[in-house]
Amino acid sequence: MRSKPVIGINTDYVSGPRPRLSYCALWAGYFDCVHQAGAVPIIFPPIPDLAAIHQMLDRVDGVVLIGGGDLDPLRDGCHRHHRLKLLDPRREDFDRMLARALAQRHIPVFGIGAGMQLLNVSQGGKLMLHIPDDKDDALPHWDSSDPNHRHGLRVLPDSLLGRVYGESEIRVNSMHHMAVDEVAPGFRATAFAPDGLIEAIESTSPDWFAIGTQFHPEADSASALDFRIFEEFVDAVKRRSVSVRLAA
Repeated sequence: MRSKPVIGINTDYVSGPRPRLSYCALWAGYFDCVHQAGAVPIIFPPIPDLAAIHQMLDRVDGVVLIGGGDLDPLRDGCHRHHRLKLLDPRREDFDRMLARALAQRHIPVFGIGAGMQLLNVSQGGKLMLHIPDDKDDALPHWDSSDPNHRHGLRVLPDSLLGRVYGESEIRVNSMHHMAVDEVAPGFRATAFAPDGLIEAIESTSPDWFAIGTQFHPEADSASALDFRIFEEFVDAVKRRSVSVRLAA
């Protein structure tokens, strides 16, 4: 019996001029936070093969979907905005297949940044393609001169984030130009920026622990409270693993 849960983490993909020069990339904060929260991280390379993805999922208890570039809105029936910086197609192929498989199997998932946006669109939600164009009263959600750009956060008290942050004053590191517009069925928004933009979503299904944050609790600029989201995620993974073993 495994003493610690195993968490899979997807990766970014950087195309080289030749296939053998392409490589995967992953910020250390993701796997360090998973490990510090009491789980064992393993890396998922972007192999867009459904059978291989299910074999990967057979070996883990939960998955973290990382941040990165922009999802291609053409895949969701929308136009492309000129400010988009798209994910490599190989990564996006893999990520979208992975997200659908996670939902099908109800495997616990924590989506961060683009990972939250992927979680939302994979379940039928919609995104703003460029905040300044889509929301006239939006605050700045990107500051190119400040990599630790932070803004306030309002959380719903009856949510996981409400349990994490309590009634403390919250500021999070959130830099993005796309955002969740319409929340997917089966999810609800549980945290908001001061201008009302959605900064977190959580599954409403008792059978599927799924959460997403637009901000980045794995980053160096995150607070100790932010890190508690990883602890809550790992605790939820442990509870599910126990229930699965008891039902077997």
